Amino acid sequence: MQIKKLNYPSASAIEYYDGKLYVMGDDAVNMIVLDTDLAVIDSIPFFSFSEKRIPKDIKPDLEASAVDTNGNFFLFGSGSSAQRNSAWKYDLKTNHSDSINLEPLYAKIKNAGIEQINIEGACFISGKLMLVNRGNKGYQHNQLIIVDKPFFKNDSTYKISILPFEIQKDTASFKGISGLTSATQNDQLIMTVSTEDTRNAYDDGAIGKSYLWIIDNISNKLNADILKPDRIIDLEEIDPHFRGQKIESATVIEETKNSIRLVLVADNDDGSSTIFKISISKN
Repeated sequence: MQIKKLNYPSASAIEYYDGKLYVMGDDAVNMIVLDTDLAVIDSIPFFSFSEKRIPKDIKPDLEASAVDTNGNFFLFGSGSSAQRNSAWKYDLKTNHSDSINLEPLYAKIKNAGIEQINIEGACFISGKLMLVNRGNKGYQHNQLIIVDKPFFKNDSTYKISILPFEIQKDTASFKGISGLTSATQNDQLIMTVSTEDTRNAYDDGAIGKSYLWIIDNISNKLNADILKPDRIIDLEEIDPHFRGQKIESATVIEETKNSIRLVLVADNDDGSSTIFKISISKN
């Protein structure tokens, strides 16, 4: 395992594309670019703000990201307050960016029955956008939201469906999903999951443990009634360096016959972030 601490705030989203890692913090003014040795090689400005971190009451809270097959990098605001209802589409080939109003999409999500919106993860599977809504101690529900076609083309005819995750038996220590990525060769959905002592979608809480949840044959389970992980990995059992780390997101950088290589990011809540490169077995 390789570990690196970054002088970069609140890393909450990471994607791998064309040999590079793209990391965004939920209150950062810029996105950073790393090589696969975890060295920072570039910085892309997103917001004009004089400080390193945007204050909590006005930050865009970009908690989720996804890259499509055309090289469009999407960053999603969490939707947990009115200031967090925007997304950005950044073309990794041309460096052109556009903002997207997420209010129509999030209104659809609320109308579909999700009481507290807190979008924390995203990825594409079979051309469909997957979003994950993270629960908390006061709203103990994780939900996968499936968007059937592009929502950003001023076309309101797109449909969404809500797929709940299995209700957890340990209600005293709720495990909230904090990120999504897919291992496409293995048809697996990989989720970063963490415990946090908070009872709402807005406030942070004390950091607990972090896990990976893996669902096999995910493309065949998108019409299921409920989702549950086929495999749970306690990250502290892999390495004690994960103790006290709130893992926010992961991305797949390589799939081999026997293993999957991942890069994970953790938000340290102190103006810095930690990045981990690990390998896990396929089964």
